[in-house]
Amino acid sequence: MLYSVRGTLVHREPQLAVVECGGVGYQCSVTMNTARRLPDVGGEVMLYTILNVREDAVDLFGFADRAELNCFKMLTAVNGVGPKAGLSILSELTPDRVALAAATGDHKAFTRAQGVGPKLAQRIVLELKDKVGLPNDGGVDLSAPSASGIVSASRAAEEAVSALTMLGFSASEASAAVSKLDGALPVEELIRQALKTLGRR
Repeated sequence: MLYSVRGTLVHREPQLAVVECGGVGYQCSVTMNTARRLPDVGGEVMLYTILNVREDAVDLFGFADRAELNCFKMLTAVNGVGPKAGLSILSELTPDRVALAAATGDHKAFTRAQGVGPKLAQRIVLELKDKVGLPNDGGVDLSAPSASGIVSASRAAEEAVSALTMLGFSASEASAAVSKLDGALPVEELIRQALKTLGRR
């Protein structure tokens, strides 16, 4: 199984990147978000990959970071979401926005992706929300505090940790990353900053 490819970018299209490694060019289908982060042709690039083998084709998908890779895996595990739909969703939404939409039940966010209708969007939210585990091993204090402002901060932290867990990080990793951030930040910003921290590990 190919985990990643690192080499020279020899060709690029809006949703395609060809990376040459050891004289072999690997054609990777990529999201628009990953495409925007690619270097110019001739530059060095590293992509996390998933190899999809079917009866009539073998496709390689490349992602700029681990969060997008994990998000793609989670999305394509949903009944009715194939690789094409997964790429479409991650071309419209970043992993943190996908996680936030799933954690908060915002199915309309997924309908922005080409080929994703309301019914499929609702199924995505339903199935992913079920996979979001709440942390129970410490890191973020989710006990009910007295001040309403603290309650909001606690809920924001809880939603952020849940979203990060959905993206494939353990509850302890997610809790530790979120606990170091300003609890007054909005959920999406908590997720974004935590992903930066987790991505460096």
